[in-house]
Amino acid sequence: MSETDVAKQQSLAGLFSRRHDVPSARPYNLWLVLIAITLLSISFVIVTSASIPEAVRLHDNPFHFAIRHGIYICLAVVAAMITLNIPMQFWRVMNPYLLLLAVALLVAVLIIGREVNGSTRWLVVGPVTVQAAEPAKLFFFCYLAGYLVRRYEQVTENLKGFIKPLLVFFVLAVLLLMQPDLGTVIVMFATTLALLFLAGAKLWQFFALGFTGIAAVVSLIVYSDYRMKRITAFLDPWADPFGSGYQLTQSLMAFGRGSWLGQGLGNSVQKLNFLPEAHTDFIMAILAEELGFAGIITILALILWMVIIALRIGNKALTNERPFDAFVAYGIGVWFSFQTAVNLGAASGVLPTKGLTLPLVSYGGSSLIIMCVAVAILIRIDFEIRVAGVQAMPKKRKRAAKAVPVDDREAEHA
Repeated sequence: MSETDVAKQQSLAGLFSRRHDVPSARPYNLWLVLIAITLLSISFVIVTSASIPEAVRLHDNPFHFAIRHGIYICLAVVAAMITLNIPMQFWRVMNPYLLLLAVALLVAVLIIGREVNGSTRWLVVGPVTVQAAEPAKLFFFCYLAGYLVRRYEQVTENLKGFIKPLLVFFVLAVLLLMQPDLGTVIVMFATTLALLFLAGAKLWQFFALGFTGIAAVVSLIVYSDYRMKRITAFLDPWADPFGSGYQLTQSLMAFGRGSWLGQGLGNSVQKLNFLPEAHTDFIMAILAEELGFAGIITILALILWMVIIALRIGNKALTNERPFDAFVAYGIGVWFSFQTAVNLGAASGVLPTKGLTLPLVSYGGSSLIIMCVAVAILIRIDFEIRVAGVQAMPKKRKRAAKAVPVDDREAEHA
């Protein structure tokens, strides 16, 4: 083969590559998937360790809660995979109806819900127990994202548009406080504030809402005996270490014993029926005792990384003119970060004790499934942006190819 033929073949190969080859790119955010899998894996290990004494005491089976948690993780993964196949258009269109479903669930809880530890938060459907507040959070954030897109000008220009979503939040808050569940109300309020701020609400409205919310929370605490006891116990838990301050003092002891590297996996003392709710709301205390400061930092770093990815996906969606997707991503990111802060703050004595789970880590089927669905929504938003970008590339190249004169193409082949 002559040098001219070789050069011609290389030229043809280069032309074909430039016109038809699309750079290979992963259609999803791999880091987001890996972080979620890592948190779920740590969750299974630490919940198993923390729940063994309680499982033996209540069910005479050391792995009762571990088996249930494993089933919850499998259900959460299945729910996430189903959610991945639902286009964002569904959430854009259906978010008002999802809000109605959230209200119906919260009303149903008050009528036929099961009471546990003085709170009526669970719906029992056969063998399945659903905590209605968990889907209510996700559905409300989707509705709020849709409202901010539909009424963007009203929200940013007049008070009426700013107040409308707050009235919806007020209805949900009243239903949640009747359970009672102040922790969920606080998380939803903080996320609502963040989304309204990101949507461009006027600063005076934003600060007025913030001060009003703080005043309302303070009023709810002052005029409620059991909430006031929690505040006094939070301020000085050692004043009544065997009464109102018992749970917090036991949690603080777990943090103290953990030191830098912990006592070793499975070597917690506080889980031996000293610390109530060790595998649920206070899972961080057991994790701190067994894995130490290093374990706490690892969990927080993973959740922070997930939140940063969520915010970046929101920015990318906004750049690609997908405002609904952007607000949903922002809402999920703020939700995860604030709920993590409240859970860790309550366990470490920085904040008053609140019954909120640690995202993707604490025991609890409803929370785990909804959190995994939220992560799947983030992956879906990122996927649609990436696919839209890839699909746009061949069209541009096709138009550019058509713009090349026939004579130039023949000359290039020659």
